[in-house]
Amino acid sequence: MANTSSAKKKIRADEAKRVRNKTVRSKTRTLITQARKAVEAEPAQAPDKVAAAMSALDRAAVKGIIHPNNAARRKSRLEQKLNKAQA
Repeated sequence: MANTSSAKKKIRADEAKRVRNKTVRSKTRTLITQARKAVEAEPAQAPDKVAAAMSALDRAAVKGIIHPNNAARRKSRLEQKLNKAQA
């Protein structure tokens, strides 16, 4: 348990950030899942879904919720799946 007031404040701040980041991370994962399913099942709607997922990944990376390389890797894999399905 934290002893100093600054350590207690840090715990409160970390919890607030965790809750805030959780919503962004969850929404991003949902969009990625929707994009993957669209690529497999609905190739006509897939580009829009993939674009939304890529945008969410970019926003999460800018906010520091995920590492920029993680976002780039996921975007690359999504794009590869889309291109393969459209070919």
